[in-house]
Amino acid sequence: MASIDPHTEQTTAKDPEDWATGDEPMTGAQASYLATLSREAGEDAQPADLTKAQASERIDELQQRTGRGAG
Repeated sequence: MASIDPHTEQTTAKDPEDWATGDEPMTGAQASYLATLSREAGEDAQPADLTKAQASERIDELQQRTGRGAG
């Protein structure tokens, strides 16, 4: 059985812009995590009217800034 190297494995994740549910309001979990990341990054709270896709993209940005992101 071949082993998978996680450093070279390609992801099949879709871009949030291409999500079928990306235009729906962000989830409660996304809102909570965004509040935590925003606080850690020293930023104001995020708008409550973000879509799932917008929240996901903002989470990615803040994870990079706060060092919480993978990789």
